[in-house]
Amino acid sequence: MPPSILWLCRDFRFRDNAAMAAAAAAGPVLPVFLIDRGLRAQGAASRWRIERALRAFDAELRRRHGAAVLVLEGEPEALLPDLTARIGAAALHMNDWPEPGTIAAQQRLGRALAGTPARLVLHPGHLLLHPRALRTGSGGAYRVFTPFARTLRAIGPDRPGGEAPRLAPLADPPQGLALDRLDLAPDLHRGRAVLERHALPAGEAAALARLGDFLDRAGDYAAQRDRPDRDATSGLSESLAVGEIGPRDLWAIATARARADSAAGAGIAAFLTELIWREFAWHLLIAFPRLARQPWRPEWSDFPWRGASGDLTRWQRAETGIALVDAGLREMRVTGRMHNRVRMVAASWLTKHLLTDWRLGLAHFADSLTDWDPASNAMNWQWVAGCGPDAAPFFRIFNPERQAAQFDPQGRYRRRWLLGWQGAEAEEARGYFDSLPPAWQVSRHYAEDGADPTSGRARALAAHAAFRHRVQGSGI
Repeated sequence: MPPSILWLCRDFRFRDNAAMAAAAAAGPVLPVFLIDRGLRAQGAASRWRIERALRAFDAELRRRHGAAVLVLEGEPEALLPDLTARIGAAALHMNDWPEPGTIAAQQRLGRALAGTPARLVLHPGHLLLHPRALRTGSGGAYRVFTPFARTLRAIGPDRPGGEAPRLAPLADPPQGLALDRLDLAPDLHRGRAVLERHALPAGEAAALARLGDFLDRAGDYAAQRDRPDRDATSGLSESLAVGEIGPRDLWAIATARARADSAAGAGIAAFLTELIWREFAWHLLIAFPRLARQPWRPEWSDFPWRGASGDLTRWQRAETGIALVDAGLREMRVTGRMHNRVRMVAASWLTKHLLTDWRLGLAHFADSLTDWDPASNAMNWQWVAGCGPDAAPFFRIFNPERQAAQFDPQGRYRRRWLLGWQGAEAEEARGYFDSLPPAWQVSRHYAEDGADPTSGRARALAAHAAFRHRVQGSGI
């Protein structure tokens, strides 16, 4: 039987991996990972995390199947047609990652393969349900979350696939880049060592173990998930982002636990709602690829957002003087992650109190997050800014002092990340300074600046009122 190429993108797992199963069933398999322009355009932290996922997957692939991942640098349409001809492959199997740049790359590859014996075969795996199966009564994509979630729950996600069958490696595979010398994120510089100190274990086995641990304590999730000072969330966002666990498998495992453990039912239901929110973001990005670049609501293109400024620089460097905001931004710098409640507060401070363009915040998160997800990052920033689908009204402006009092009442989270705040000396807080570029002049002793959030709120509301007046006057 002719061999197949398994084109790896965001699917570093053996369970519920439809592309791997199809390739294994067809004959010998050559797993391939490409360093292309799409990957190089990603933020440094997410490239570093993909490298860790790739290394863990390759090690497990060698252990289980005696195969290795072929790593090549270049564009799919330039490399893969020649590779298929060289090994006589009849098909390239890939789990679909429906990001606009990847879709464009798939289309270019399809054109390059025209007239050859090989074909690109896409398999579902990144979503709970194919967007074609989840449409409104008029046949369009849902634009509001609540009916979207209700319909998805009524239909139910697709059933996950099981463990991939035994994979027969190619007898004489081509040689590519040495994985042990690979560095996908050289631009992290000093930050790499800091991220490595705080890294969660990579790989599918680690993701499944993390899920099991979370489900053991999921009964408190609904009540505690907004507390950044507590270990109440699943910690699975990275693994979902790089495909070390699939959403369908995650859903199936979690719902089975909920049926078996009534005490955890409410917490697991809340957790699955968050998974549906991720799904909603992806369905919207597929239907409206401009989501990551333009305001969802067209009239917001004329909102007088501020561009680059000293305020933006202080926000990026976690020197706003607002303790909860700065703690979150420092957590992200040190670990590549930030608690979701704090993400909302930090985004609200930038877009509303500082009236800064949400795309500048989106870009900073995209460069800094190890769990970067293009759909969730875009939709969530637009949601907070007030210009996105199903968005929070613009007048819903997070007050960071009230948020801190409610969700970090003893200040544990802020002390963990802010060196010198209330005498804090935590190792994590020191790690922030180890990660900084030499050009950043950041004081090692943290002090709040006493800014009054009410003045920023008033300024934001005044800007919004003037904007709405112009929009209404123009008849939009």
